[in-house]
Amino acid sequence: MSAVKEAKSAGESRKTDQEHWTLRLYVAGQTPKCLTAFANLKKICEEHLAGQYQIEIIDLLINPELAKGDQILALPTLVRKLPEPVKKIIGDLSNTEKVLVGLDIRPVK
Repeated sequence: MSAVKEAKSAGESRKTDQEHWTLRLYVAGQTPKCLTAFANLKKICEEHLAGQYQIEIIDLLINPELAKGDQILALPTLVRKLPEPVKKIIGDLSNTEKVLVGLDIRPVK
């Protein structure tokens, strides 16, 4: 993972009339927990926010000064930048239901 890597969902540019989600995942290198968090986040986004999200990966081993802006105290940490309000979730994001509730995402029916 690079310092700041962006992953956009397929079809994001086609869906401009829907709510757009900007998510930032803070990690410390490619540890198993950080890799799991990214994989879980990607899966959740594809299932529930397809075409409506952008993920930024911030590797604090490369850019530790970036932790200050979002007040990151533990890793991995997911920060929902948009839609506001800003929300944070710490951990590997393995509990999908808690992530959906924490980010205020309505499950796909």
